[in-house]
Amino acid sequence: MANNKSAGTVFEGSLEARGLKFGIVCARFNDFFVSKLLDGAMDAIVRHGGDANDVSVAYVPGSYEIPFAIKKMLRTEKYDAILALGVVIQGATAHAGYINSEVAKCLAQLGLEFGVPVTYGMITAENLEQAIERSGTKAGNKGVDAALAAIEMANLNKAIR
Repeated sequence: MANNKSAGTVFEGSLEARGLKFGIVCARFNDFFVSKLLDGAMDAIVRHGGDANDVSVAYVPGSYEIPFAIKKMLRTEKYDAILALGVVIQGATAHAGYINSEVAKCLAQLGLEFGVPVTYGMITAENLEQAIERSGTKAGNKGVDAALAAIEMANLNKAIR
């Protein structure tokens, strides 16, 4: 964090997951990769003090359906943050771009509408190699990234309240 001596109040979220409740929505399409994202997210939550019993996981057919399930979870008012985990790989048509764009817009809107952090753990790959790299090999794991962002944002949200 930058040292800003002129700031009166500074809000910052910690990476402490203890006591936080998370929802995770996973697309079943490309499950080989999504399961690795889920493993990474769960590992990150537990390593940062969270309890696996405080995590609810919902499965949907594909990435396009993720916002629907997240909205249902948000309406329960049970979660401090919700993670979206899915993998869309570009094929011969432009459909991947449409799916990725719409899902990203919906997730951002849901977080703003409900006042609960919704994090983006989506892989948007051009090919299988990129999907492999982003689901736990040399480019990291987007599930871990989404979990860390969810933990920090949930704590920031509580701090600002």
